[in-house]
Amino acid sequence: METPGAPCPFCETIACGPFVSAAEHAVAFADGFPVTPGHTLVVPRRHVADLFSLDAGEIAAVWRLVGDVRTLLLDGIDGTRPDGFNVGVNVGAAAGQTVEHAHVHVMPRFAGDVDDPRGGVRKVFPNRARYWE
Repeated sequence: METPGAPCPFCETIACGPFVSAAEHAVAFADGFPVTPGHTLVVPRRHVADLFSLDAGEIAAVWRLVGDVRTLLLDGIDGTRPDGFNVGVNVGAAAGQTVEHAHVHVMPRFAGDVDDPRGGVRKVFPNRARYWE
């Protein structure tokens, strides 16, 4: 969780870079605490905590950049050539959001990176993830 009164770490990155990719209303940069190689954040340039508070142009820019990041990762930036992706958004503290600046996680996945990837993002609730049983 952010320290009250502390500068927003994402706004600091937006001001200085570096970026994986950038557009008028959004930027993409490496996650500071990556879950997988190539884990990238797509962040609106405007400081807004809730993704759902962005205007239509900002939302479109964020999702367009998510697609661009996917393409870059598939093309092998930083040596990554993922076999799949998890794309996730945490909105609000109850959902696990710890930086109060809207952002989308683009997490490359690789065959064999976990024993059983079934359930994907559903594993936020591990005891409910195995719906196929």
